[in-house]
Amino acid sequence: MKTVTEQELISMDSLRQIASARFGDMIKAVVDLTRGIMVIDADLHSDEEAELLATGSRQEDLWGINLYPELPPEEWLEFDSMINLRPSSGNRSRNVDDPAIREQIRAVVDRLVHL
Repeated sequence: MKTVTEQELISMDSLRQIASARFGDMIKAVVDLTRGIMVIDADLHSDEEAELLATGSRQEDLWGINLYPELPPEEWLEFDSMINLRPSSGNRSRNVDDPAIREQIRAVVDRLVHL
């Protein structure tokens, strides 16, 4: 696993290498909206979630996504993870149902990944 921060950005080329080594075309990631960081490169979103919780993140700030670095920018981010299933918080699917939260996630990812 790797934590990506504004002090330690990651390149699209690095994401391609990680994707190729793990799942072929995809990387699982968990984004912390409050801290503005994400953890990447694990078999399960829940492992990345646990890493962030252990380092001070709050559950309600964490969202699971998948990154497809070979796809065009408007298609490369997928909002799908079991950790997103939170009926008590109003998110009733594996997707991120709230468009505002999706935009916040996209903004964090855009800050952390440089082309």
